[in-house]
Formats: sequence, C-alpha cells, structure tokens
Amino acid sequence: MEKKISILGAGGWGTALAIHLSQKGYKVLLWEVFPEYAEALRKRRENYKFLPGIKIPQEIEITASTGKAVEKTDILVVAIPSRYLRKVLEKIPSIPPTCIVVSVVKGIEEGTGKRMSELIEEEWGKVRLAVLSGPSHAEEVARRVPTAVVVSSSYPKVAREVQEIFISPFFRVYTNPDIIGVELGGALKNIIALACGISDGLGFGDNTRAAIMTRGLAEIVRLGVAMGGNPSTFWGLSGMGDMIVTCTSSHSRNRAVGERIGKGESLQEILSSMEKVAEGVFTVKSTRELAYRVKVEMPITEVVYQILYAGMSPEEGVKSLMLRTPREEPERLNHGK
Repeated sequence: MEKKISILGAGGWGTALAIHLSQKGYKVLLWEVFPEYAEALRKRRENYKFLPGIKIPQEIEITASTGKAVEKTDILVVAIPSRYLRKVLEKIPSIPPTCIVVSVVKGIEEGTGKRMSELIEEEWGKVRLAVLSGPSHAEEVARRVPTAVVVSSSYPKVAREVQEIFISPFFRVYTNPDIIGVELGGALKNIIALACGISDGLGFGDNTRAAIMTRGLAEIVRLGVAMGGNPSTFWGLSGMGDMIVTCTSSHSRNRAVGERIGKGESLQEILSSMEKVAEGVFTVKSTRELAYRVKVEMPITEVVYQILYAGMSPEEGVKSLMLRTPREEPERLNHGK
C-alpha cells in the first residue's frame, strides 16, 4: 500500500479508478490537464462534469503539473481520451524506469491505426506496460457496483502485479496474455454501440439490437484475428462483455450518440452539446482505414461510418445491411465475411 499511483486524466474513468485505488489504501495522485478545473476539483472534491454526485476523497492529491504526476510514481495509469493521447504523451519526455504503465484508453489512432499500447511505446520507448479493459462504467465502479475486468501485458509478472493492485471485493480482475485482442475488443465495441444506438433511435427493438451485437462481434473477431489477436479473447470481458454493457446501458455515451443520430440529429450538433467523449465517433474512422488495409470486411462499421461522415441516412444504412449477399453462419474466421 506504500506504492504511489498517478492517474493521467481526470475524466470519469480516471476519477473512478483514483477513488477505487485510494479506498484500497494507496497514495493516489490525479492529474487534470486544465489548471482551472484541477483547482475546482481540489475545492469541490467532486468531478461535476464527468462523474457528478461522487465525492473525491481528501486523500487524493489533484494536480495539473505533469512533472509532479510522474515524479517517483510506481504505477502510472493512463486515462486520456484516445484522440488526445499522443499530445499528452509528448508533454512527458520520460517516466521513472521502474514504473508500470497501465493503459485504460479504448481507441485506435486515426491515420496510423495504432493501438494505444503501441502509441505509448512509440512515445516513451519500451516500458513495463499493461492494458486494463472490460465492461466497467465509471458511474458504477465509483459506487462499488460489482465489476469484472481483464488486464493484459507482454510481461506476466506485470499483469499479475496490476491484478493484485486493482482487485477488490467489488472489482475483480482477470489476466489474459493477448494484449492485441484485449485492446481491440475494448476499442471496437464502441462502433457497435453506435449502431445499436442508431437502431434504438429509429424505434427498432430487441431483435434488431441482438442482430447488430451478434454480427458486430463477428466482424470484430475477423479484424482482431487478422491483426494477430486470439479469437477466444473476444468472447471474454474485453469483447463480448464490454459490448453487452456498452450497447445496452443508459450510461453508454456511444449508444446515446447513436440514438440521437437515429432520431435525426447531426453529428456536429451532438458533439457540440457534449462535455464527455464518445470514443466510437473517432474509432470508426481509424477502424475503417485499418479494415481496408488488412482486407477485412466490416459491414456494420462501414455503414456507421457512412451515416456519420458520408451523408447516408440511418434508414438507408439498415436497408444496405439487410440486403447484403446471403451468408452462412458460422463463418470461417480466416476469410469469413
């Protein structure tokens, strides 16, 4: 419990993890990018923008100084939205050599197609890195609702250490050596949640949502396997588990954005009204690029992209999916479409 843990990113998820780890007895520092908001968090002890109604313990130190955040830290939790991650990492030229970096970021970088762990190592070099992912809404973790997640690392000892640090009676942590699959599962399910939200906004029902989730998981597995992931990973917490919660929950920002699209709002209108980040809005672009690059067909991803960025109506998107060439199920993972 003497370890110092720093959380980079005071969004809802970073704040929830800071509270969780502080309640376990660790010395926790929470870094917020904007000094004015960091000061507000210190005074109010509530993240009123991203995690309202939850008290931040006095024991958690809050700062806007990157130097203070990484100085002599043992565990560095990276909780920056994927779109801004590289810019933040560039501000931090080095971290303690013995530090364990835990990425909880879910996304794929636009333009490069890099997973978040790849981006971190590109900026910071070879570090003791782990990825934590799974069905874990910040609002529920902060209220100690029983939750299960998975941690993955190229270093088994690192994965076990992170597992031990984070696990608690209400926060169960599994390990999985497949870092590619764990990261892709956490990132790609946001696209399928957008699709489910669009379906909900159009007034469709459970049948439609079940079809989107099932076929969405199939295309996630196709891309995941093509990228080197283990297919069984996607049936676990970072794949199917995270998809279930993100596609169905009232807490899901991605599902909510999709629902508003289905009801006729434009993407620009929706994003201009939001404080929080819906990762799928950006991940769908990078995933589409990646799918083309590795020649994997992802029809739901393609339709979501066309609706968000190319002027396709949600009704046209539904029709294009329903009238695709008939297929067999199950499909062969190596070239199934």
